[in-house]
Amino acid sequence: MKIYGKELKINTILGVISAEELGLTLAHEHLFTDLRGPYAPGYAQANPRHVLSVMKPYLDEISRIGVTGFVECSTIGVGRNPEILRKLAAKTNINIIAPTGVYREAYVPAYIRKMTIEGLADLWVKEINQGINETHTKAGFIKMAVSDEGITPLEEKNLQAAVITSQRTGAVIACHTIGGKLAEKLINLLESQGHNLERFIWTHAQSEPDIGYQLRTAQRGVYISIDAIGSGWTPDEVMIEQTLTLIEAGYSNKILLSHDAGWFDPSQPDGKPADHGIRGYTALFKTFIPALIARGIPPDTIDQITINNPKIAFSLHS
Repeated sequence: MKIYGKELKINTILGVISAEELGLTLAHEHLFTDLRGPYAPGYAQANPRHVLSVMKPYLDEISRIGVTGFVECSTIGVGRNPEILRKLAAKTNINIIAPTGVYREAYVPAYIRKMTIEGLADLWVKEINQGINETHTKAGFIKMAVSDEGITPLEEKNLQAAVITSQRTGAVIACHTIGGKLAEKLINLLESQGHNLERFIWTHAQSEPDIGYQLRTAQRGVYISIDAIGSGWTPDEVMIEQTLTLIEAGYSNKILLSHDAGWFDPSQPDGKPADHGIRGYTALFKTFIPALIARGIPPDTIDQITINNPKIAFSLHS
């Protein structure tokens, strides 16, 4: 696939691939996550073989469905572990994409807090262009988060570093953002920093019940990530209506769909999150897409959303 005459490439855990190789993709998921934060004893540590034994069946399940792309969104502060992700990636034919960036303020480790904007950008550019932690495992996108109550000064500093990183690498920025007012404030901030809004993903856009926010945001070029499918946090019926409205308004090329599911929790002996266990990654295919088709959405539009949009969004537009 080419944009502006350039062949699009994607950084995966195991290496660089052509965007065409990504295929059917889940755009926001988790394999290994530690929500205790970076100061907890044993943070982000687990036996890779244990993680593999717990999580591989879930990857095998979606591989049989035809999934060949998987975006892992656990960034710095919530358990990113490149070694474990690499071992998982080596045991599946699914292309796994890992992030650089950092989570919201409550989860920001001390060394990130102390770094300058340029220092952060240099670190994150290195993780995309060269590799994470002196490895050859390259990050494929920039994952950020803002506090639900509003953007803190530290988060604004981190976002400025994310913009520089995106401009220097062509990587997309995806940001955990709850609610439409906060999303508009964030998008305006990014635009004021010179960010190309077509390289931004509003993560958790289903959190805003007023669809006007999603429509206005899509009009500005932003990807709308509806990514709680099958979770119960937002009813699937609501997300189906949001998706249909965006499609009918002509924004099928700006929709990303996923579950925000998983994951192995290193704080638990069995690796299963105590509150909800491990949610698999199949609801999109078993119930959500069939519901869209039943409402008249044609297969080529489904392919646009689940295949074409992710490969454009997560390619490096350098």
